[in-house]
Amino acid sequence: MKNFSIAILALLVVLGLSSVFVIYEGQRGIVFQFSKIKRDSATDEMMVYEPGLHFKIPFIETVRKLDARIQTLDEPADRFVTSEKKDLMVDSFVKWRIIDFSTYYLRTGGSLDNARALLKQKVNNGLRTEFGNRTIKEIVSGDRAAIMSKALESAASSREDLGIEVVDVRIKAINLPTEISNSIYERMRAERTAVATEHRSQGQEQAEIIRAKIDAKVTVMLAEAQKYSFTVRGEGDALAAKVYADAYTKDPEFYSFYRSLEAYEKSFSSKNDIMVVQPDSQFFRYLKDGSGIKK
Repeated sequence: MKNFSIAILALLVVLGLSSVFVIYEGQRGIVFQFSKIKRDSATDEMMVYEPGLHFKIPFIETVRKLDARIQTLDEPADRFVTSEKKDLMVDSFVKWRIIDFSTYYLRTGGSLDNARALLKQKVNNGLRTEFGNRTIKEIVSGDRAAIMSKALESAASSREDLGIEVVDVRIKAINLPTEISNSIYERMRAERTAVATEHRSQGQEQAEIIRAKIDAKVTVMLAEAQKYSFTVRGEGDALAAKVYADAYTKDPEFYSFYRSLEAYEKSFSSKNDIMVVQPDSQFFRYLKDGSGIKK
C-alpha cells in the first residue's frame, strides 16, 4: 500500500510538471493538440503565449517556442545589374523580427531557414529594382542611402506576407565581380604604365635639353676663359718684351753680356757637352782678351 501511494504521488508530480511550461522573455509560444495548432474557441485564431508561466494538457498538448528578438539576415554577396547592364556584387544585411506569430508560422512552418530564404528573396527583389534604375556612377556617388531606404520600404510588405517586420536594410559593400575587377585593374595598370613611360620620356628629353644647355655654357665659359688667358698672356709677353727692350736700350752692352753668360751656362751645364765652333766666333767674344781666347 505504501509503494502504491509513492507511485501515485510520483505520477501526480510528473503530470504536474508536464502541465506547466515557461515562455521566457524574448520568446513566444504556440501550443499543439495532436499536431494541430491550438486556437481560441471564441475567435478561432491561433493562440500565441506571451512570456510567463502557462499550463497545458499533459501528453496531449506540446509547445513550440519561437524567438521574438531581432534577427540578422547576413548572406553572401549577390549579383545585381545596373541600368547600364553592368554587374555589381552587393553585400548587404537585414535586421528583422517576428511581429505576427500566427502568420509567420503558417507561412514558414516555424522554420528559421524558410523565413530567411523568403525574406532574402523579398529584400533582394527590392534591391534589384533600385539597382536596375541607377547607373554605377549614381550608385557610387551617393545614392546608397536612397537605395537602402527604398529597399526597406519595399520589404515592408513582409509584415502581411510573412508576419515579419523588417527593421533595417544596410549595404555593407558594393564591388565589381572578380573577372571585371581584374580586367579593369589590368587596363588601369596599362594606362598608368603608359603615363609613366610618357613622363619618363619627357623627363629624359628635359634632361637632354638641360645637359645640352649646360654643355653649351661650359663651352662658352671655357672659350672665354681661354680667350682671357691668351689676352693676359699676350699682355704679359708684351710687357716682358717692353721691359727687356727698355733694359736693352739703357745698356745694350751689359744686356748682351748677360745674355751671353746665360747661353754659356746652358751650353756647358754638362761635362759631356761637346761644341764644334770656330774660336773667333761671336759666341766666345766675351771670353777673349786682346791676344785671343782665354784658356
